[in-house]
Amino acid sequence: MPTKNNTVVLSKEKVLQKLNRLIHQIHENVFDEKEIIIAGIDGYGYVIAERIAKELGAVSKLKIILSKIKMDKENPLAMPITLEGVTAEQYENKVILVVDDVINSGKTIIYAVNHFLNKPVKRIQTVVLVDRDHTRYPVKADYVGLSISTTLQENIRVSLEKNKEVIYLE
Repeated sequence: MPTKNNTVVLSKEKVLQKLNRLIHQIHENVFDEKEIIIAGIDGYGYVIAERIAKELGAVSKLKIILSKIKMDKENPLAMPITLEGVTAEQYENKVILVVDDVINSGKTIIYAVNHFLNKPVKRIQTVVLVDRDHTRYPVKADYVGLSISTTLQENIRVSLEKNKEVIYLE
């Protein structure tokens, strides 16, 4: 719910439009693959990954394996990163899409991507709904719904509850 200090950056309609555009961009780049892995970072990254997998499956003949990346986002080295829904053998020599809601410093994405480098993969690409342009790590998103320059004091808050999708700047 917006307050004096919150600004709606993307309304429900715009969020759905951005997600739809991301799905079509991804489809254009992976249409010739037989199988891909869509790995969403636990939280809204996984919610976005689920939606991408569902819609991409509806418009293509791709075999899509959906996976959840579980990690400590604040301190990625504090505990091992785990994957649900896919084994290392399944993602070997495959295209992998790592999905998150917001890329801020790039720390979460880079550690998530790094986890897949213990096996040879065909290609790893990153997907984010919002890119804040504050990366401190050598990582960029390959697919971006919205790029927004913010101050370091501002925050992006994403809500992807069904029928209540909205993104705020706080």
